[in-house]
Amino acid sequence: REVALAMGIRRAVSVLGKVWNNVMSPKVANNASAGGIQSAFWIGAVLTCFSVVAAGVILLVDRRATKKLEERDGGDIEWYSSTGAESFPSLTEALLEYEEASTEYGGENGAVDGDEVPEEKPKSGKPKVHIADVRKFTPLFWLLTLSNLVVYGCVLPFNNVASGILLERNFFTSSPDNCVLEHPDQCTAGYLQQGTNRAFQADGDFCPVAPSQAPMLPSSVDHAASESNMSGEWHEASYVHLSLTDKNVDCGDSFWLDGCTSDYCSKQNAATEHSGRIMSIPFLVSALTSPLLGHLVDRIGRRAQIAVLSCSLLFGVHLTLALSAASPIMPLVGQGVAYSLFAAVLWPSVGLTVPKQFTGTAFGVMTSIQNIGLATFPLVIAAIYNASGRRYLPNVEFFFMGCAATGVVIGALMNLLDRRHGNKLNKVSMDTEEDTDRITNKNGHRKAGEDEESYPSPLIPSEEGVIS
Repeated sequence: REVALAMGIRRAVSVLGKVWNNVMSPKVANNASAGGIQSAFWIGAVLTCFSVVAAGVILLVDRRATKKLEERDGGDIEWYSSTGAESFPSLTEALLEYEEASTEYGGENGAVDGDEVPEEKPKSGKPKVHIADVRKFTPLFWLLTLSNLVVYGCVLPFNNVASGILLERNFFTSSPDNCVLEHPDQCTAGYLQQGTNRAFQADGDFCPVAPSQAPMLPSSVDHAASESNMSGEWHEASYVHLSLTDKNVDCGDSFWLDGCTSDYCSKQNAATEHSGRIMSIPFLVSALTSPLLGHLVDRIGRRAQIAVLSCSLLFGVHLTLALSAASPIMPLVGQGVAYSLFAAVLWPSVGLTVPKQFTGTAFGVMTSIQNIGLATFPLVIAAIYNASGRRYLPNVEFFFMGCAATGVVIGALMNLLDRRHGNKLNKVSMDTEEDTDRITNKNGHRKAGEDEESYPSPLIPSEEGVIS
């Protein structure tokens, strides 16, 4: 009960870290006096160390709680001793064992029609689980896993390239095509340009550069370190580019940032910081809505249907980003809502598609396949980017659209299969103590007078297999 709400709260806290990263990383990386990119990496290393320390604290809390459980008389120990176990479990094991006993009748077990009834536990109190058990996972679980693969592949890899997409699309677009510099082979601004090098149109009028457009770059540069007493901060001994493009300009290099194209780099850095704030919108929306949407899913169910809705929303988001030049704010809000909706239904659904003793294995398999996708998709995106002339739009967005469309198809199949097996994903879970007490007493047995037809257990065999 309340699994989606609990996971929503956890996710809300975690995505706030992503928001902070998107906003602060460009600021730190663009600040050369603060150490630039190296400082950004060091901040990440410190935060990782803090995460390790937090994990160690959790381990200590778990051990302390387990010790208290061992010392306490009656209660859980009395119940656990009745199982014939040889030793008392850890805190996590104790909670899971107690939950399984208390929900033996009328609880959420995860079995669907056609599943085998889980075998009785051995006397040790711990079920035997093997990696080969993945063969027993239901088709519904594998559809859920594939949906997870394509949807998370549509959301998280997008965040990796969102800054580049937003710069190319909205905040740092190409320089005007019909303009040329007064001195095409000279630097535009910086200590290597002693005068001015303005851009003009073909008719001689001054070239207007929109706030979202990049300033003009020289058509070529040829400078050696011996030409300037500031060359000690340059990354290279010489800069010879007979046909200069924006791909040759590294604004982390003092030659470009301060010496030759300071106008271009200053505007690019400002645009990068602005895009970092805008690309944080999906995660900020997710942080604000995850607990509410998780609570909603606990109340209304409809998990497979919401999965289709979130994938459809993602498709519309990336279609807009690919083919429209409108503000990216509303599409990114839509991405945040879609991400929250999908995450709210995905992880709580895992336990509904496999028998309870395989839940941990199922989470591991799903996460493993998800990480394979998160490692592979960026390589595919990089290949598309290079094949498209080092541009993101529109082909990279078409890839994300394909992922979302695949998610819609998989979601439709999930709904069809779920309908055949008693709407395990789409039904409402029992979410109050009153509902549970109607079916079970404190010892996990059916109350007197309650018949099986009124409150079917997910573990009661039927002619078709296991009714849900």
